[in-house]
Amino acid sequence: MAEKSTGAWKTRLRKSGWILVMLALWEASARFSGVSPILLPSIADIFSAFVGGITSGSLLASTGNSLLLIAVGITAGTLSALLLAVPAFFSRHFSDLTDVLTSIGHPIPGIALLPLVILWFGTGQAAIIFIILHSVVWPMVINIRTGFREIPEHYLYIGRNYELKRGGMLVFILLPASLPYAISGLKIGWARAWRAVISAEMVFGALGGRGGLGWYMYNKRVFMDTPGMFAGILMLIIIGMLFENLVFSTLERKTLKKWGSS
Repeated sequence: MAEKSTGAWKTRLRKSGWILVMLALWEASARFSGVSPILLPSIADIFSAFVGGITSGSLLASTGNSLLLIAVGITAGTLSALLLAVPAFFSRHFSDLTDVLTSIGHPIPGIALLPLVILWFGTGQAAIIFIILHSVVWPMVINIRTGFREIPEHYLYIGRNYELKRGGMLVFILLPASLPYAISGLKIGWARAWRAVISAEMVFGALGGRGGLGWYMYNKRVFMDTPGMFAGILMLIIIGMLFENLVFSTLERKTLKKWGSS
C-alpha cells in the first residue's frame, strides 16, 4: 500500500514538472519572442486577469452559469439514456430501435445541430440544454447497454431464482452490475457536454442577462482583452481537471473499488 502511494506521488511530481516546463516555455516566448502581448500575454498578465475575474465575481458567475446548464443537461441526458437502454435490454424490437437511433445520433456533433436547434428552441437556455442532452445521451446509452450485455449470466439466474420482476432485476442486478460502464459513459458525456456548452454560449451569447463561460471568453476576445480570454481558458482547464481528478476519481473510489467492481 505504501509503495502504491509513493508511486502515485512520483507520478504527480513528474506531471507537475512537465506543467512547470510548459509554463516556462510560454513565459520565455512571451518575453523574448517579440510577439505582441495582445497575441501572447505573459503568465503574470493572465494570472492577474484570472484573479481580477475571481475577485470581481464575473468569472465565477459565468462559470456557475455554465455548470448549472451542464447539471441540467447531464441529468436530462442520463435519464433519457436509461429510458432508451433499459427497455432495449428487455425487448428485441426496442433494442433494434435504440440501435437505429444511436447510429443516427451518436456521430452528429452537437454544434452541428445549431441551425435546427435555433429553429426549434430559439436562442434561450432550452437550446443549450438540448445540445448538452444530445452530447450526453448517446455515449451514456452505448456504455449502459454494454454494461448490461457484460453482466455475468449467473447474476441473471440468481435474479430469476428470487423471482424478481423487471423492476427488481433493474434495481438489484442490472444497474449495480453495469455501474463501471455507466460511470465511464458519464465521464465521456461530461467531456462532450463541457465542450458543447462553451461552444453554444459563444454562439448564443448571454441568456437573460446571464452569460456563461463561453460568452465570457468571447466577450473578452471582442474587446481585445487577451489576458482575460486566457483567464477564461484557464478556468476551463481547472474545471476539467477538478472533475477528472477529483469528482470522478472520488466517485470511482467510493463505488467501484469499494464494491469490488474494479
